[in-house]
Amino acid sequence: MALNKAQEHLVELNKTADLGGGQERIDRQHEQGKMTARERINTLLDPNTFVEIDKFVTHRCSNFGMEKKHILGDGIVAGYGKIAGRTIFVYSYDFTVYGGSLGRSAADKITKIQRMALKMGAPIIAINDSGGARIQEGVASLAGYGDIFYQNTIASGVIPQISVIMGPCAGGACYSPALTDFIFMVKEKSHMFVTGPDVVKTVTNEVVSKEDLGGAQTHTSKSGVAHFMGDTEEETLMMVRELLSFLPSNNLEDAPIVPTDSTNEENESLNTIIPEDPNKPYDIKQIIEGVVDDGYFFEVMAGFAPNIVIGFAHLDGKTIGVVANQPAYQAGVLDIDASDKAARFIRFCDCFNIPLITFEDVPGFLPGTIQEHNGIIRHGAKIVYAFVEATVPKITIITRKAYGGAYIVMSSKHTGADINFAYPTAEIAVMGADGAVNILYHKASDDEKAKAKEEYAEKFSNPYRAAELGYIDEVILPQQTRVKLIQALDMAQTKIRSNPAKKHGNIPL
Repeated sequence: MALNKAQEHLVELNKTADLGGGQERIDRQHEQGKMTARERINTLLDPNTFVEIDKFVTHRCSNFGMEKKHILGDGIVAGYGKIAGRTIFVYSYDFTVYGGSLGRSAADKITKIQRMALKMGAPIIAINDSGGARIQEGVASLAGYGDIFYQNTIASGVIPQISVIMGPCAGGACYSPALTDFIFMVKEKSHMFVTGPDVVKTVTNEVVSKEDLGGAQTHTSKSGVAHFMGDTEEETLMMVRELLSFLPSNNLEDAPIVPTDSTNEENESLNTIIPEDPNKPYDIKQIIEGVVDDGYFFEVMAGFAPNIVIGFAHLDGKTIGVVANQPAYQAGVLDIDASDKAARFIRFCDCFNIPLITFEDVPGFLPGTIQEHNGIIRHGAKIVYAFVEATVPKITIITRKAYGGAYIVMSSKHTGADINFAYPTAEIAVMGADGAVNILYHKASDDEKAKAKEEYAEKFSNPYRAAELGYIDEVILPQQTRVKLIQALDMAQTKIRSNPAKKHGNIPL
């Protein structure tokens, strides 16, 4: 059917807008192994579900000849679509348009889509590939960032916010991703830093590559800024889809129920994972995977602070958040990074009604001047705060060591856990037998110390004293873990608890 002139004009405008900065720049993007903004969105979303808005927006800048350069869309592709059939809002920086720089009109597009996502109660995904603030627009560009940060903050805890770094993200632009719930990066393609290598060299005389300064490997293993790293753009976007499968659309909904083939039978292989020698390491993820649906655990921040493990799984089809000490790394001790990692994850789960399962095997907090001088007290307090404040169902399993203050902070009965289990191998005490005897009997003979160690171990190197006091609800065999957790979660699903009315608490930051 023939189109009239007005209709033909619309078709041509759409074709022009789809080209962004033009075919030459698109080809350059492809040569660098990168997708365009629209290709990324179409890869992320279910096929043929993306609805673009504000496609014809252009900038209003007249500085430095900008009035002669108008590109439809102004460097941002924004709209909504579906992931696994659920509504998702998304915006993507288009590096082919002014290097993906942010101007006032582009910022208005972003904040519009942010407000829509919040109003509709749907997750929002930001795909970053940007040269930063548009210099030609001066303070108007900076104001745009401020407006984006404002919306990030207002939406926090109401809808899931996810950032995907696909290229450069520098300066003030970094703080929008930092305000979101999860950050994904692409290996050797993504870079985030407040000041780039050239500025660092000028100010500090330090020579560093952009990869070492702010690459994906750096941020997923050293800084803890990013949560996930993919080898390619496609893999990274598929990881985003997978993460969303564990999350509700907003804080008033529950996460989707996922059918499972796993039975609720006992798993006897769990009985042999924990070594008889209490000082021998084992991988806590073997226990987690032996308990959750289909043996699948979606780990978060796997490369950062590996002495604590966090992530999502399903249990009887329902999403759970897992927090676990990792005896295979530094004996599972808590330090500054582990405390920060766990506390933020706990608070995310609590925001979005995701029950928390804690697997505990912790010998204490990491000692030493470095930890003390850098504020282990302040950072360790974050875990206490996060667990106490959380009103979702909280279930803890002590697998082996639970010593001192670390026992208390790891979702103990005293900090609000609903159900506390322990394996027969659990040791719940102020400290281990060697340390205790060296304090209590420091002047005694070796024979007296040996006898005292046996006495101490008999009293405290087991879960039964805590069970006698009601601090442990049930001592269970490892093989029973899945069944007991499902029963406890089923019991706790009607939990009603609210914290005292207040503007907000003052978490130690």
